[in-house]
Amino acid sequence: MLWRMPGRGSLLFALLFLIVVPILPAILLASLSVPLAAQSSRADVSPPILPPRLPLPPTVGPPVRPPGSIGLSQLSQAAGTIFSGSVTAVERHPASSQQAIETVSITFHVDQAIRGVIPGEDFTISQWIALWSSGQRYRVGERVLLFLYPPSKLGLTSCVGGGFGRFTVDPSGEVFFTAQHRAAFRADPILGGRARASFSDLALAVQRAELQRAEAPLAETGGMR
Repeated sequence: MLWRMPGRGSLLFALLFLIVVPILPAILLASLSVPLAAQSSRADVSPPILPPRLPLPPTVGPPVRPPGSIGLSQLSQAAGTIFSGSVTAVERHPASSQQAIETVSITFHVDQAIRGVIPGEDFTISQWIALWSSGQRYRVGERVLLFLYPPSKLGLTSCVGGGFGRFTVDPSGEVFFTAQHRAAFRADPILGGRARASFSDLALAVQRAELQRAEAPLAETGGMR
């Protein structure tokens, strides 16, 4: 049997086989590495770091309720002192070793009183300076009617409900109601719908509101104590 030399086509096929087969795994690996690299780059992207939330500043005094949720009964119940008078002095007191915070003292000459003071006396309150800076200010000669919270442990006080517990009084002694006051007192049989009232009418309305509040528990229990 005679041995034949391989043809030219067979020889080229053999050479191509020897070249392609060894590098085929490398080609497949390179094609797979592209999406893997993209996934790795996406995974390495860290979410943005947000700044920490700062705590809210501490509050001083009782919480302030929205004026729309306060009626005459709530206003009177929260107040430790209720009076009308004129401002006679305003004095600022810086923080010291005896007083940790800066305050403002306001002195009133009491004209008429419902609770906590005596008509004719000079009555001084102490207020946190931050309330003064936020707009709760007084000027000498101003006439006001105030519903004041009972003094705190630091001896500080402020109007009930912020500015809602403060009323302007004219030279004749009449008390003016803002739009918020009129909305809150709309259902009151004495003050409802009025833009102003005398001090005696306001005092009568406060007494009536306190009497209704005192009678409410009796009504719920059928008059039994």
